[in-house]
Amino acid sequence: MKAEYDFSKGERGKFYHPDAVFSFPIYLEPDVNDYLNRIAEEKHLDLQALVNEWLRSNIKIAQIVQS
Repeated sequence: MKAEYDFSKGERGKFYHPDAVFSFPIYLEPDVNDYLNRIAEEKHLDLQALVNEWLRSNIKIAQIVQS
């Protein structure tokens, strides 16, 4: 690491985007990942689409149970 850095030509906020949306990665255990990948392949879906579909279904079930 340098002792000093020259930021005199830097531009404040150059990469700032107030409407940026961040998605955090979710890491699955190997056995869960293998199972879901197999199901996704059988249904011809992307793994992310399958997981979102399953989570939405579980959210609906949870909302019904809480009512």
